[in-house]
Amino acid sequence: MKRCAIYARVSTPCQCVDNQLYDLRQFAQQRGFEVACEYTDVGVSGSKARRPGLDAMLKDAGKRKFSVVIVAAFDRLARSTKHFLTVVDELDSLGIEFISRRENIATDGAMGRLFLTLISSIAELESDLIKERIRAGMRRRKMDGLPVGRQPLDVDHESLVRDR
Repeated sequence: MKRCAIYARVSTPCQCVDNQLYDLRQFAQQRGFEVACEYTDVGVSGSKARRPGLDAMLKDAGKRKFSVVIVAAFDRLARSTKHFLTVVDELDSLGIEFISRRENIATDGAMGRLFLTLISSIAELESDLIKERIRAGMRRRKMDGLPVGRQPLDVDHESLVRDR
């Protein structure tokens, strides 16, 4: 029975990794894997290369604590193609298979590697397009003389002082 590691990440502290963990545990069980370790990053953007959970996973990969890494989706591991491929290459050099549940792709074959590269490039493109749309919307609001960003909170300071 292969030993696997599960990696899950959410971008904001108010989000929860439990859904990802539940699905990944079921996935591991269906594939006949024994879950050796679970690594999570909560409130950490996928654009950051250094993350406590990811760093711990890579450290344990070097110690050969598992032979397979399972993630919910490519974008949970990394947002940029370069960082994504760096992590997958490091795992590959250690003889560790990478599996993405959503994309249903594993790195154990040449076709898996090809699709892995293509899909990670598309994910990075999607992220870049979202950023461009947001910036265009902000420019448009500025040109129209409208406020940009979050609306200021309507706080009743006198009530706060009274409540203290």
